[in-house]
Amino acid sequence: MPSNKLQVEEIIDRALAEDLGKGDVTTEALIPGDRQGTGFIVAKKDGVLAGMNVAKQVFHHVDPELKVEILLEDGARVKLGSKVANVSGSIASILKAERVALNFLQHLSGIASETNRYVEAVRGLPVRIMDTRKTTPGIRLLEKHAVRTGGGENHRMSLGDGILIKDNHLAALRSQGSNMKEIVAKARRSSPQRLPVEVEVGTIVEASEAVEVGADIVMLDNMSLEDMREAVKSIGGRALVEASGGITLDNVRDVAETGVDLISIGALTHSARALDISLEFEAQ
Repeated sequence: MPSNKLQVEEIIDRALAEDLGKGDVTTEALIPGDRQGTGFIVAKKDGVLAGMNVAKQVFHHVDPELKVEILLEDGARVKLGSKVANVSGSIASILKAERVALNFLQHLSGIASETNRYVEAVRGLPVRIMDTRKTTPGIRLLEKHAVRTGGGENHRMSLGDGILIKDNHLAALRSQGSNMKEIVAKARRSSPQRLPVEVEVGTIVEASEAVEVGADIVMLDNMSLEDMREAVKSIGGRALVEASGGITLDNVRDVAETGVDLISIGALTHSARALDISLEFEAQ
């Protein structure tokens, strides 16, 4: 569960306000408020669970009297037909919370499942699978939790977590006459907490230059496998090396075998397909 409970509650409140709107007119028209029942949350596809406690909080935000029994925790591997939780109490309350709870659970489990596929693809190699800031606005906290649940690691949570000098920074400063050495030195000098300095490069020459002027991490952006190998060799362990851009499940192991330390993949969060999970209702 993400550590910032207040932020998670705010995310849930916004989602419920968006979905409930003026109220669940269908449920209110058809289901008596005192009718009791149980809903079973069931996986409809193989994958890795994430967001169980978020889903539980959704049900409790709608109705604190609902009883939510989590059967499988975040990180559990599920198969078609796996029961992951039971929700008991007011049928009306369960129906009002159902869609939002499942939206979070499906989306976050999809991210955890996709991340785990990448982690498994490079198993046995000394490389770390990382996410990026390419996240859904407003729910980055949850999505990055899902990445960790799937076995990946978080890159920067926000712009304040590390200095990453990207191509546009370099272009803007070079247009004013600054060179790589001056840019890296200025970044290190101006860093408020002695944060690590990472530089994005697109060529072997730039990679060598970045490490020569003191970069802690060199990001190889959209390089060929051959150029990655040469860049890793030229850096020679003097800095961490990150590969980024164009990484897929088909080529991630090949990228890892070039010797890079980190592989960052935006698709973990921006393109992961939701894991099919549903709530099956049985009235008592």
